[in-house]
Amino acid sequence: MYKRILLKLSGEALKGETSYGIDPKTVNEIAEQIKDAKQLGVEIGIVVGGGNIWRGKTAEGLGMDRAQADYMGMLATIMNGLAVQDALEQHGVPTRVMTAIDCDKVAEPYIRRRAIRHLEKGRVVIFVGGLGSPYFSTDTACVLRATEIEAEVVLMAKNHTEGVYDSDPRKNPDAKLFTEITFSEILEKNLQVMDSTAASLCKDNKKPLIVFNMNKRGNIVKAVQGDKIGTLVKVE
Repeated sequence: MYKRILLKLSGEALKGETSYGIDPKTVNEIAEQIKDAKQLGVEIGIVVGGGNIWRGKTAEGLGMDRAQADYMGMLATIMNGLAVQDALEQHGVPTRVMTAIDCDKVAEPYIRRRAIRHLEKGRVVIFVGGLGSPYFSTDTACVLRATEIEAEVVLMAKNHTEGVYDSDPRKNPDAKLFTEITFSEILEKNLQVMDSTAASLCKDNKKPLIVFNMNKRGNIVKAVQGDKIGTLVKVE
């Protein structure tokens, strides 16, 4: 079983079956799964996306300044992080939210050594605000934080997707699910698991990645225990 993990939650995962925003029922179900994993004794860091509220890249395509749009996306991740924190603490799980951009009324500033200390004390740490700089995705923030806190693995929880496919399973019913694949293959085949910067960071820092369907109850626990679910993306 892993001792310290970094869980990536997409913003889309928090909206449930709704078209936009945060669905409290879905967030509560996610919190229950995280609590189950925490009870195994694993140290858990979480990076949340903001796509359920705002996407900087989409706004850029509509003519908005990319940097401005990305900063708005960072604020969206803070809102999501606070929602996850509230749900976890309602289940009795001590939680800290740490942000890469100044927002001291609602979250602590991100300081690496303090984050590690929170983990050692048994608190779940939610990293928000991306990297605090535009042009970087929350996937990149996820891998960088995982490396900084010395997490053993990155768990990428997907919404209604079993893992990594050779093509989009929503468009191609014959898409092949990989049980194992390397980061080099992901980059060479341009598989849209995460952006190329994040994939390169994983590869360079020898950080394995497990991509799995978070909508199946118990999958987070299975991933933490090292069970074979979804797709294992490994370093050569």
